[in-house]
Amino acid sequence: MSDRLVWSLIAVLSAAVVGAVAVLLMGRAPVASGLDVSGLPKLNAMLNGGSAVLLAAGYVFIRRRWIAAHLACMLSAFGLSILFLISYVVYHFHAGSRPFTGQGLVRPLYFGLLLTHVVLAAAIVPLALTTIWRALTGRFDRHRRIARWTLPIWLYVSVTGVVIYWMLYRW
Repeated sequence: MSDRLVWSLIAVLSAAVVGAVAVLLMGRAPVASGLDVSGLPKLNAMLNGGSAVLLAAGYVFIRRRWIAAHLACMLSAFGLSILFLISYVVYHFHAGSRPFTGQGLVRPLYFGLLLTHVVLAAAIVPLALTTIWRALTGRFDRHRRIARWTLPIWLYVSVTGVVIYWMLYRW
């Protein structure tokens, strides 16, 4: 597969994912159905937390040059992130968005966290896809260069996803 085709596919897929989530969250009325999605926010937090653990473990493994363990962790983190995205879309399609009810100083903290989380979550889609592609095609010098950006952003998105869940549902 040519680089141009891969970058085009990554761009189209990233735009489709970000666009679909944006449309879903921009005030569309949830679908009334008999589907009970009340457990999905907790599942989403667990998927985000699992992804964060796998990303951290993958980092430790690559620092120790345990390539197979690193690859397994990173691809598993990506798999959990895909499952998260599916669950997130299903939940918001059926339930809509939950308003934040916290008051006082926690309110601007929550919205600042949410804003950075959402912006970086959109950015992580093409970053993760590019990073994984470069690794799978053996372009390790270019993989390392982008992974230095991808890992901390992806970790931030995963961890803040758990924090946002906690603030929305456990506060």
